[in-house]
Amino acid sequence: MEKLSIQAVKELLLDIIDEKDQRLIALRADERKGVQTALRQWHKRQEKEAALISKYRQMSSFEEEKKGRGFQFIAGIDEVGRGPLAGPVVAAAVILNDNHQILGLNDSKQLSASKREVLVTEIKKHALGIGIGEASAAEIDELNIYQATKVAMQRAIDQLPIQPDCLLIDAMVLENGLPQEKIIKGDARSVSIAAASIIAKVYRDDLMAEYGLEYPAYGFEQNAGYGTKQHLNAIEKFGVLPIHRKTFAPIRKK
Repeated sequence: MEKLSIQAVKELLLDIIDEKDQRLIALRADERKGVQTALRQWHKRQEKEAALISKYRQMSSFEEEKKGRGFQFIAGIDEVGRGPLAGPVVAAAVILNDNHQILGLNDSKQLSASKREVLVTEIKKHALGIGIGEASAAEIDELNIYQATKVAMQRAIDQLPIQPDCLLIDAMVLENGLPQEKIIKGDARSVSIAAASIIAKVYRDDLMAEYGLEYPAYGFEQNAGYGTKQHLNAIEKFGVLPIHRKTFAPIRKK
């Protein structure tokens, strides 16, 4: 193998995935510092990739168990926005494609905003189906947040382009007659629930950012409707908005 420039070596290593690749073996004999550094970086990338694959397989155990029982279209369901003072509660339902692993799926709260955006693109590109449902602030006030969350989840299911035959739900049970499993902390334990948590989180954050443009004093683009100092001060100064949850403290005391 002819001696390549360091940059050419780095580009070559991007194409190598097998430890037994003859090109990799040849590069190990190259004693140049830049080549050895590039090789160490390659090994770190492979270790990270292997860890992500292992994590994905571990988080696929609930889905695999359901598939072993004959279910085909398993929807993971999660919600975001139960705690804020403003905005809807949003749920998502996602049916993943068995033939495509989306590495890096995790509880949306454990991921950076940039990583969530990358994963949303991957989920939208490869998932068999995505559904999103909302329950408004007014519905939350009328029903209570727990029941409104169920409404949002069912609406998300109803928006799926494929009828699911089994549900994996983060810490909830829905009375809809479908086979389902309630999974505590499911967004960190199931790939399909994790995917749903990411879809719901990005959707709701984008929605609250739009409200931030409409009501700039409240800082919704930063606080997503939670009771930050800026948000509470704006309520004191400018009052309660139509998107506020009137039954939530401290708004209900106004």
